[in-house]
Parts: sequence; C-alpha cells; structure tokens
Amino acid sequence: MTANPRRQLRLQIEFVLLFLATPLVIAVLFPPSWMFPALFAFTGLGLILLHYTPGFQWAELRYGWRSWTWGEIATFTLAMSLLCVSVIYLTRPDAAFGLLRERPQLLLFIWIGYPLASALPQELLFRPLFFRRYQAILPQGRAADLLNAAIFSFAHLMYWSWIVAGMTLAGGFLFSWAYRQRGSFFYAVLLHAIAGNILFAVGLGIYFYSGNVQRPF
Repeated sequence: MTANPRRQLRLQIEFVLLFLATPLVIAVLFPPSWMFPALFAFTGLGLILLHYTPGFQWAELRYGWRSWTWGEIATFTLAMSLLCVSVIYLTRPDAAFGLLRERPQLLLFIWIGYPLASALPQELLFRPLFFRRYQAILPQGRAADLLNAAIFSFAHLMYWSWIVAGMTLAGGFLFSWAYRQRGSFFYAVLLHAIAGNILFAVGLGIYFYSGNVQRPF
C-alpha cells in the first residue's frame, strides 16, 4: 500500500536525517572518543523507531530463523577467511593475527560480545528498520538491496577507510540478501557475526578501531 504524500515526505526526511545526516555528522564533527557513545545513541533511536513502526511486531524476527544450511555457513566462513587474510597481508602484514598472537583473551571477549553488542543491533537498524519502516519510499527489487548496502557502508564513514567502505558494502549486500531473499533476520545476524569475528581474528580490526581513525582533513 502506498503511503500518502505527507507521510512519504515525513519518511523521506526521517530517512535522510537518520541514515545520511547522522553518520556524516559523526564522521566529520565528532572526535573519535565520542564516536561510540554517538553510535549507541543512534542505535537507541533506531530501536525506538522500529518499535513504533506501523505493522511491525518483534515476533516476526523469528521468521525463517532456520532458512540456511551448514554448507552455506562453511562456504561463507572459508571465503570470508581467505578474503580477510588476503586483505591484511596486502595492506597491513604487521598486524596479521595481532590479537590472536598477543591478546587472545581480548579476542575471546570480542568473539563473545561482538555478535550481541554489534552485529545484532546493526542488523536491527539496517535490515528490519530500513526495509519495514521505509518500504514506502524505497526502490523496488534489487535496487533496494543496493541502496541498503550503500547506506550500510556510508554508516561506517567515520573510519575514513576505503577498506572498511568496501567490506561493509559487500557485507551489507549479503546481509540484505539473507534478510530479504531468505526471509531470515537470524541468518543476517549470523553471517554478520561470523564476518566480524573472522575480521578481528585476522587482524583487520585495526581498521575498525576509533583510536586509529585518521581524517583526510
């Protein structure tokens, strides 16, 4: 059902403020030490908006939770591992497997915490919130997935890294596919969690650490 023009305009303004203006302000104006508090606030706002999205029910996040296979997970894990190892050795070989070698306890903490503290809330914002709340103003078909991946990548602008931009663009498209084509929020979270944990194990977490952010201005 198409939204009325007034509601469409409100959704468009809200979309721009949430997914474009907020990441841009955080990336350009906020000092690195403020980035994560700002992101937590951004996440909280997104969850409130999702809760009050007309027609949305939290129970629907359980739908299609098992619409994946162990073969797919194994293939993704292998491909992601090879990609991350290649990227770290091509760009920062000195950091390869840094946490695994020097701080395995911290890596274990990240492996436990990342799926719940990072992958889960990100997926709530960029999959159910994005596609459910703003469906009336989104393009149709594959274009919506491409827009979602681009917005997901743009949300990581604060790291000012082409490596982060490229990996989150590809990841965003894959997670969108899991959520939309497989109809499984759980699958999107699972893939996101696996990707993030591999990334930190290999050493690419250096690109996602606010203390290493170097703005180009």
